Amino acid sequence: MDIPSVLLRLMGAALLTGALVAFGVSERSTTVSPALALVPVSQSPLDVSADVDWKMGAKGHIPMPEGAMAAHASTLVAMPDNQPDALMAFWFAGDRESAPNVQIASASFNRATQTWGAARFVVNRHDMGAQLGFGLRRLGNPVAWLDASGRMHLFVVATGWGGWAAGRILHLQQRQDSQNADLEFEPVGLLPLSWLWNTSFLVRTAPLPLADGGMVLPAYFELGFKYPVALRFDSKGNFVGMVRISNKRYALQPALIAHSPTHWMALMRDNREVGKIIAAQTVDAGQNWTDLPDLALDNPDSAIATLRSQGQHWLVHNDSPHSRERLALSRSPNGLEWRTSLRLEEGSAGQEFSYPAIVQTHNSLWISYTDQRRSIAWQRLDLNAKQIAQNPSASNEKDKP
Repeated sequence: MDIPSVLLRLMGAALLTGALVAFGVSERSTTVSPALALVPVSQSPLDVSADVDWKMGAKGHIPMPEGAMAAHASTLVAMPDNQPDALMAFWFAGDRESAPNVQIASASFNRATQTWGAARFVVNRHDMGAQLGFGLRRLGNPVAWLDASGRMHLFVVATGWGGWAAGRILHLQQRQDSQNADLEFEPVGLLPLSWLWNTSFLVRTAPLPLADGGMVLPAYFELGFKYPVALRFDSKGNFVGMVRISNKRYALQPALIAHSPTHWMALMRDNREVGKIIAAQTVDAGQNWTDLPDLALDNPDSAIATLRSQGQHWLVHNDSPHSRERLALSRSPNGLEWRTSLRLEEGSAGQEFSYPAIVQTHNSLWISYTDQRRSIAWQRLDLNAKQIAQNPSASNEKDKP
């Protein structure tokens, strides 16, 4: 048998497998009951129609663990006000993507010193594999979440043999006896998402918080073809169920935003050669999703990040049709019509600023992203000073992160 024939058969098998798993997802989608999204209340008295915007406050790079030469796929978590750290960041780092020494790294931003502390590795594939009872070949794409009790959960893509398409979602939780300064995780297990050994489900973007203290974790399947799913968890971090978001077979890495407690949108990366940001919505609190027309925003097969603040939706994305050399912050009143609010990075040909994350702490937006696959860059955007001056109660001393 010649090589092209082998490749065709492998491709056919992958597509068939993807179709069977997709059918299984559709069959299991009825198990999720409605849940109300926690829609953030505007942190200033600015009217929704006001021209709210952000300005550059500070920027830099998060420290790297000693000896790490590459970094990618950061996630950010805003910490409670009674914590010494305002933020925690997680990403994967090592010699290169998929290298044997890649681990999940973490660093925190201290309120008192207003600086990032030293980075340290918090998840090692060998240690985690030993606890699970089976080997892990590579780790990537950490997504962090604080449950209702303040316990940190981490969802990580973990693979055995095969590439990222053979990844599975590993659920970890903070050890009860560890604190932020010496944070350690223990495995909960692989998320039970399909009969095919839970293979080819991955995570990338931040959870959507729910009013009951739980959350919806966006995820995606990518063996043969791509499609996004929404995974529900209760307030303690227990997996509840799964619903498919889109019927399109080239949509992945969904990012969720909530218009209201029951009306949510998913914005997605487009795997097509010349892509746009893909959109879908639910109007019944996540029970059913329907596809929307693609947005008029270019997507060079690259991850995005979303957030609702000040009555507006905010989107961090690469706004070039074929490359990741530009990174922008865009805004929308409804999630459908967008305009550029701020240029975050304007690189030259061949440069890469990608895989953004975004969170809010009081009157600041914090954005992190991959810089040339070598480090994690960050920017702090502050609420427009003119807007705050017009509404003095929108800012006070305790609002400092």
